[in-house]
Amino acid sequence: MIFDLPDTTTAKVSKSLVNIREEGGAVALGRVLTLVIATEPGHEEEAIAAANEASREHPMRVIVLSIPHERTNITNRLDAEIRVGGDAGASEVIILRAYGEVGGDERGLVNGLLLPDTPVVAWWPTESPTVVSQSALGEMAQCRITDAAGSADPVSRLTELSTTYAPGDADFAWTRITGWRTQLAAVLDQPPHEPITAIEIACSSDSPSGQLLAAWLSLRLGVQVNMHVSHSEPADGPIHHVILTRSSGDIVLKRLNDKVARLEQPGQPTHDVSLTRRSLRDCLAEELRRLDPDIVYGDVITQGLALLPHTSS
Repeated sequence: MIFDLPDTTTAKVSKSLVNIREEGGAVALGRVLTLVIATEPGHEEEAIAAANEASREHPMRVIVLSIPHERTNITNRLDAEIRVGGDAGASEVIILRAYGEVGGDERGLVNGLLLPDTPVVAWWPTESPTVVSQSALGEMAQCRITDAAGSADPVSRLTELSTTYAPGDADFAWTRITGWRTQLAAVLDQPPHEPITAIEIACSSDSPSGQLLAAWLSLRLGVQVNMHVSHSEPADGPIHHVILTRSSGDIVLKRLNDKVARLEQPGQPTHDVSLTRRSLRDCLAEELRRLDPDIVYGDVITQGLALLPHTSS
């Protein structure tokens, strides 16, 4: 069910939520967190769809704050929309479209709609504040999720995130390489336990995920990474291969398609492994599983990136 509330206030939105619950019983109370999505007009639905799917694992209240960056002919107005039931997955979705001076008070718009005594997660699907932890929404959130791939200059944005990192910050560029890190770590845990002497990664030239994978490997293995980049692919395009060299030969993990990668190791048969390219829903669900600071990500983005020649200060 969808309820439209044109030219309204957050107090009226909150009252409408109570009325919907009392009259229709459509909104359950077993929410475990509040997810605040800050985006621009036209980008709401993809983020809402991902949140709806993730809500089946993490029941939550979703507040979508849609504020145009450019001035419009609508001034000082708040339009709202409430979605419950089949239109909201296992969550309840509140969309706030703010114009003019109303959109300048993000904290005031959201504060009265937060679930009491539950964590707050802030997510910027596209562009995000320069220092997310010090932004209006970031200051009230335990976890702050950005997506460097959604920025105009993904690699530069990743560098900015490294200099402004605060515990609780997270980025989907890191979440997208969970499968790569899991496979590579599993291989290195097996004998022979020889030191890695060289690392090669092939990916898009502006892939923040490729940068973070290289930074993680360089930081953990103490080896300089040789990156082969393509300039014709999108920032969130796939990482093509990783080659780890040691005295007995090369370990090669090469993506074949969006679901499968091929693993080659010296003295062992070649076999294919599952390496599914992660959807927005997968990334969001993973980040919501742990709302405490990701220590490994913090080390990689603050220390590992500096080890890459093209990102060192």
